[in-house]
Amino acid sequence: MSLRSNRRLRAVVLAAATGLTLAGLAVSTPGATAAPGPGSGPAGGPPSTPVPISTPDGAVSAYVLNAKHANPGQTRLVERAVRASGGVVIQTWPQIGVVVAHSDRAAFRDDVRRRAGHALESVGATRTVPVSEGTPEGVASPWGPGKGQLRKAAPQRDADGAGSERTVAVAPDPREAEQWDMQMIKADQAHAITDGSRRVVVGVLDSGIDPDHPDLAANINVRDSVNCSDAGRPDRSPTGWYPTTSDHGTHVAGTIGAARNGTGIVGVAPGVRMAAVKVVNDDGFIYPEYAVCGFMWAGERGMDVTNNSYYVDPFEFYCEDQPDQYAAKEAVRRAVAWSTDQGVVHAAAAGNSSYDLANKTTDSGSPDDGTPVERTLNNGCQDIPTELPGVVTVSSLERFPTTGLENRLSGFSNRGLGVIDVAAPGSRILSTIVNGNGYGLKSGTSMASPHVAGVLALMKSVHPRWTPAQMVAKLRAQADDHACGTTTAGAPCVGSDRNNSYYGEGVLDALDAVS
Repeated sequence: MSLRSNRRLRAVVLAAATGLTLAGLAVSTPGATAAPGPGSGPAGGPPSTPVPISTPDGAVSAYVLNAKHANPGQTRLVERAVRASGGVVIQTWPQIGVVVAHSDRAAFRDDVRRRAGHALESVGATRTVPVSEGTPEGVASPWGPGKGQLRKAAPQRDADGAGSERTVAVAPDPREAEQWDMQMIKADQAHAITDGSRRVVVGVLDSGIDPDHPDLAANINVRDSVNCSDAGRPDRSPTGWYPTTSDHGTHVAGTIGAARNGTGIVGVAPGVRMAAVKVVNDDGFIYPEYAVCGFMWAGERGMDVTNNSYYVDPFEFYCEDQPDQYAAKEAVRRAVAWSTDQGVVHAAAAGNSSYDLANKTTDSGSPDDGTPVERTLNNGCQDIPTELPGVVTVSSLERFPTTGLENRLSGFSNRGLGVIDVAAPGSRILSTIVNGNGYGLKSGTSMASPHVAGVLALMKSVHPRWTPAQMVAKLRAQADDHACGTTTAGAPCVGSDRNNSYYGEGVLDALDAVS
């Protein structure tokens, strides 16, 4: 996987044979209320730097379109405008008024605005490059059939078997003693109360989960697993959700729910089930339509929790005063809000750029699927999904090398007063990997977020009727207050022991969260 891919997935991989490599990611902020105008920044802030997205004739480009009102009638009007403008409809989400489309016409955006009229709120291209995966099979398009998705051949496995509501460990799993992260958040103590319910499902929005890893297979919910990287349309093929070029999702899944089975490690919630919701394509990109599909799928399937260890490509920060970026951000915001209304609570990585999310200034790494532009940012530029409303934003902790379980902010972690909700371990985390069905160390806020997703799953097991808002409030209230302290890179800490830019409301506490 490329350096960009690793950064996108917010992971710094620390394996025995490799050096330290930084990665990026984040999400959690107020939603947009009005359509943007290029060059008009939010009150009190400068306009953000425009990044024009070229969509030349003959190149198939991807778009999201947001209806002015989220209802089937308005959505159908937008669909008609897509077809009349020389595009094809890939996927429609009438619950939120979002249409995903492809077109090979340079004037598509202008034409669809004219034809949709008042039915359309916004339209935007979702990438700066042509569609790499092709238009999905089964979608009639004038430019010919799509290439489809390469899928790893592997046997099917039914992992939805019955399990006990509460498991008491007879003996520790062999590598449990190496899991300093579980001790730091008191997961080992929380397991005396619950290992998690088999009725609770965590959607792992990531690069897929190794289907036959001995520490994961029994906890994979095959029926609810899906591939969203086929142009943003749910792909239910038996192996579509399998990992291909990345073991990132497999590592994340192990932290959430590695089974208590006498093998390897134990996850935060070893009794719950996990659905692989693949939102990462084979090149390592998570485009807006993939993320929309993932959140909508989680809501439609009645999942309880999602983990989101990524930022949505190709922009690390989506600016509301840029039409393409606004439309993409609005589509993802709608999907997050709708799935939350269905009872799904979301955890997301804060990102690995040592960035102060409360004081954005510039960005030099976006767009990451083409030629990056040095951009001026403003307060309307946000890392999604982590800065979207209702999403738990998680920063990363590391251990002091000489003092055991005392901790400090990982130098790579993003931070921000009023943005970070809680902090969790994210440096040198031992978890499951694809290679040899083995175990490895990774670092990043990607590794911190699944600790929170696991604790939310434990909370849902103990309090099945709690709403997402109740769960987030409890999680924040029960976090252990932590003084600012120091870190090795980035902006210094501001705020109080009770709420600061490094730790938010404090260090994740699994025991108090389920007590």
